[in-house]
Amino acid sequence: MSDAVKENAKKQRPEFRNIHVTDIVGYRLPLAGIVSILHRISGLLMFLMLPFILYMLDQSLISEGSFGYFREVASQPFVKLVLLALIWAYLQHFCAGLRHLVMDLHIGIDKISARQTAATVLVVSLSLTALIGLKLFGVF
Repeated sequence: MSDAVKENAKKQRPEFRNIHVTDIVGYRLPLAGIVSILHRISGLLMFLMLPFILYMLDQSLISEGSFGYFREVASQPFVKLVLLALIWAYLQHFCAGLRHLVMDLHIGIDKISARQTAATVLVVSLSLTALIGLKLFGVF
């Protein structure tokens, strides 16, 4: 091949590079990618909060007085929001984990099914979180 043909072929090939931090805002992630990232975030949130939860559980089981103290602490609005975030993390991680287990069986790995199951994970986890949040804040 001549040099001109090689140069022309080289110019027409698309160039793929890693995205930069500033490019993240304009990057359109598919719904399955968003669910995957939320799965990781929820797992990290639960992992980081585990020592605090275990400590509070241990202290609340010491006596009736300590249980009453933690019951009062849990009735505060800010603590309820933290609990709601942990509830969302658990439900999101659980639903997305089930989705990943099913995908490990090579079920629903095509583009349309993956998008539908990702949407289902979001709808189910957010709906259950909303219902538990309504119960937590005393709506019913």
